[in-house]
Amino acid sequence: MSLAKLLQEQQLRLDGVIELLEQERELLAAADIDGRQLAAIAEHKQRRLQQLEATETLRHSVQHRLGYAEGAAGARQAADDAGCLHEWENTLERTRKAHRLNTMNGQLVSLRMGQNKRLLEFIHEAAEKTTYGASGRVRAQPGRFNTSV
Repeated sequence: MSLAKLLQEQQLRLDGVIELLEQERELLAAADIDGRQLAAIAEHKQRRLQQLEATETLRHSVQHRLGYAEGAAGARQAADDAGCLHEWENTLERTRKAHRLNTMNGQLVSLRMGQNKRLLEFIHEAAEKTTYGASGRVRAQPGRFNTSV
């Protein structure tokens, strides 16, 4: 397979990952998160990333086999020599976009986790302040009025 074809295949796979990341972002930004849909997206995303990794491994091995230097400089030179520098640059741009989206989604997850933690702490604190006696009535708490009169 030519380098140009490999890069085009990588771009298609990156586009699939980007699409899933955008769907994930929409779900994470929603007021009510659909956990099942989020889990399904995560599963699809994992498969796409594995396919992308396989393509990248193949591209890297071709680059190495043809005697190009390791890393981005060697990849750029290989693409330039093969006449597909434009495809290489498009692949890099898609990779950067996927990285930005993934970072943003990670920040959304962190925000949600923080909100959930604060909510759970509030519930726990409220539950500790209100205890019930054997009669099922709220016991008087220090500093609180007894409303069972």
